[in-house]
Amino acid sequence: MSPKQQRGEATADRVLAAALDLYAAQGPGGLTMTALIAETGVSSGSLYHHFGSVDGLAAALYSRCMSELLDALIAALKRSRTARTGVRALVEAYLRFAQDNRPAACFIHASSYAGFLPAHAERIAEAKASRMRWIADWLRPYVEAGQVVALPDPLTEMLVIGPVAETSRRWLAGAPDVDLTIAARLLPERIWQSVRGECPPQDRTGR
Repeated sequence: MSPKQQRGEATADRVLAAALDLYAAQGPGGLTMTALIAETGVSSGSLYHHFGSVDGLAAALYSRCMSELLDALIAALKRSRTARTGVRALVEAYLRFAQDNRPAACFIHASSYAGFLPAHAERIAEAKASRMRWIADWLRPYVEAGQVVALPDPLTEMLVIGPVAETSRRWLAGAPDVDLTIAARLLPERIWQSVRGECPPQDRTGR
């Protein structure tokens, strides 16, 4: 990467970090070019060069936050040696991310139906693709061995991620009856039971 490219990447990272801070402090209304220029000192021309528009910036921030979440899930899987521990680790890692990275988790969930998503869907999907493929590839040997039920990948995702995503969304929205500590104790095993296959769990060496 050339020095110019490095400077450009550093500027984009600084703007995205400032955008998340503004979102955390002021909500969606805080993400304006005027506020970002005041916060970062970056010129309007530079902002438009890197992101094209406020919607483009929001899409880039969504991709960044989602990538951080998926990286946390992958890191949890890398430490797991069986299908059961892997599924449980995914659940625990998602809940931990929501608790430890509240602004990023809030942005992810608040953006799920945002107006900027359709126009930038291809770019967002491209950012997620390699990480989602890694997770699917990690699960595949267990599916083939009958330790995880064979379903289309999107349905497996709904069974494993759907419950914790909704639990996190409600907690982030301030639901008084949702406690992530309790969820982290109760949900991992129940979610594992929803996707376990007929064969007993083994580690990745077949033991």
